Amino acid sequence: MYKHILVPTDGSDLSNEAVAKAIQFAKETGAKLTILHVMPEYIPPAFAEFPAAGQASFAEFMKATEETAKTVLGAAQKSSEDAGVACETVSIRHTQPYRAIIDLARDKACDLIFMSSHGRRGLSALVLGSETNKVLTHSSIPVLVFR
Repeated sequence: MYKHILVPTDGSDLSNEAVAKAIQFAKETGAKLTILHVMPEYIPPAFAEFPAAGQASFAEFMKATEETAKTVLGAAQKSSEDAGVACETVSIRHTQPYRAIIDLARDKACDLIFMSSHGRRGLSALVLGSETNKVLTHSSIPVLVFR
């Protein structure tokens, strides 16, 4: 069956549920996990489509996104360890999360990508599109979508 599963997470409730199910699935199949958090790239206010009045400085943005990644991945790592499942965590900074997911799955020789059905809701999902949909469209590696 599957030997190495990539699990992208953004720390949302749905994504956290997918991580928990992926851990359970990995335990049942004897697979190891790589859990990924994709951090956004900094967009200087002059180049942002809708610059916020209180937009964070580069240093503040970098610190905040790295802290978020550490928190999200730390929780996933602990859950995996508690279940007795081998797990590696990776954080990557990228402008296109779906591309980071596919590239890491290929680079780590993962044979399955296990991810939640969507992370964004409402207008942002409509405008930006679903990262899951993009992974499904562009990945040659099988994708299991948790809903």
